[in-house]
Amino acid sequence: MLHLRAIVPADRTDAVCAALAECAGATNVVVLAGAARSPRGDLVTSDIAREAANEVLDALRGLGVDRDGSIALDKVDLTLSETAEEAKERAPGHGDDAVVWAELDRQVSEGTALTWSFVAFLVLATQLAGIAALIDSPVLVVGAMVLGPEFGAIAAICYGLVRWQPSHIVQAVRALVVGFTVAIVLTYACALVSRWTGVIELDRLPDERPLTAFIYSPDRWSFIVALLAGGAGVLSLTAGKSSALVGVFISVTTVPAAGNLAVALALKHGSEITGSLLQLAVNFAGMIIAGTLTLLVQKVLWSAVLRRGGRPAIGRRT
Repeated sequence: MLHLRAIVPADRTDAVCAALAECAGATNVVVLAGAARSPRGDLVTSDIAREAANEVLDALRGLGVDRDGSIALDKVDLTLSETAEEAKERAPGHGDDAVVWAELDRQVSEGTALTWSFVAFLVLATQLAGIAALIDSPVLVVGAMVLGPEFGAIAAICYGLVRWQPSHIVQAVRALVVGFTVAIVLTYACALVSRWTGVIELDRLPDERPLTAFIYSPDRWSFIVALLAGGAGVLSLTAGKSSALVGVFISVTTVPAAGNLAVALALKHGSEITGSLLQLAVNFAGMIIAGTLTLLVQKVLWSAVLRRGGRPAIGRRT
């Protein structure tokens, strides 16, 4: 269940309550007249089945509540209410299958923000990946995968393509390009300094790296894994299963390839430079393709669920 908290202009409170009454997945409606001070209005709260969230949000936006008041949705961890259970039963489909587009928009918007922390995490992850390349350590490769923050920006590209919001795509591409460029340049500089000071005693990366050679050796399996990871990552975001994202992080080799690229550039190891660049391209392409297709499939399937359940938009029922 989700908990709705809306500040509604007083002249639209009755319309909002009517919209909630029409929604089969809404219950526990409470109105506190004149309770809100900034912005001024009535406070309306309700418990809403996740699968009905888009219906309710569209209705409130249609009434201008987002413009002249405020709309907030919070996840409810525990609800002991027979009426809430009945609302979930009445709502079509299952909550895990529903994509709450406003929630996903917020998540991907945060993932595209080019913040200091985004760049710092990416730099640290790339540094770990560079060390992993030097000592052939799969443990450090996994650590770099988990630490990398890039999947949020990749998900934003998928969302932007499906909902056709070019601004999300541009912001995500900018975050990825700037973030990876800074991370690779700093790792390259650190590798050069380490080589000059004798910390790195190698003239080139080891020819035999049985545990981490996959980082710079993309093949059909690299693309297949990227496809699976992209689909799983988007599903974990839309279903609110954040724990599944860890599995996505340790499945793709974007950050490890970036770290390997930086070290290969510093040691002038041409073949691994090419392989690392190709691995980056394969992983990005696979995740974007799969993530976009996953969102499209979810959109189509959920539309079919609503049609089968006979759920016209609020305010259009006869």
